[in-house]
Amino acid sequence: MRKKRESHNNSERWLLTYSDLITLLMIFFVVMYALSNVDVSKYKQISESLRIAMGGGKTMVGQDDTSSVTDKVKVIDSSKGSEEKIKMEEVKKTVDKYLQQNGLSQSVSTKIEDRGLVVSINDTLFFDNGKAEVKSEYAKMLIEIGKIINQLGHYIRVEGHTDNVPIRTSQFNSNWQLSAVRAANVTELLVEQAGIPPKQLSSIGYGEFRPVGDNFNEAGRMKNRRVDIIIMSSKFNEIENNQK
Repeated sequence: MRKKRESHNNSERWLLTYSDLITLLMIFFVVMYALSNVDVSKYKQISESLRIAMGGGKTMVGQDDTSSVTDKVKVIDSSKGSEEKIKMEEVKKTVDKYLQQNGLSQSVSTKIEDRGLVVSINDTLFFDNGKAEVKSEYAKMLIEIGKIINQLGHYIRVEGHTDNVPIRTSQFNSNWQLSAVRAANVTELLVEQAGIPPKQLSSIGYGEFRPVGDNFNEAGRMKNRRVDIIIMSSKFNEIENNQK
């Protein structure tokens, strides 16, 4: 008579599957950990190479390199702007001192704007009414002012302005013509006798269309009749230089 086969108890087979799963998970985490270590190491090497190439400075792991470079550029630009402002303030003080010593403070004013240092000349002192030639007795003073402002070596823009009272003479048909010729005459004087390079200068006439005072009263019209000499700040200076 045949013996019955003994049946095996399979109730513990799940343990094999479980142990395999645990082993795979452990391998997965080991691999991930190894990869993460490799990435950090490579990042440190790249970061150190960039630090040396950029000329020094510590780079921290996880720091945004692009942001760091941008911040450095901003600091450099800010520092450059501060140095330029200091130089313009010094030139302004020198011009103001010269104006005071020569009794010109009431007719010539200075101010620093975003576009640069502005030397504003009232036309009643330097020009005859309706004329464009610089008065000979004041030409020398204008030349000295030109020598002072040329210390910065920046681009200089000469702007002519008038009030809104119409002009029609044998020489000029409009305020636009008068303002343009006055600006050109001042520019030529600065080139020929103040030693400013021609490529560093330009002139333009705006007529009555850029007033700084009220044209409905004499005090305002007097402010509008002027020639402005602007020593351009660096950002405008670079634009002008790119046009050459």
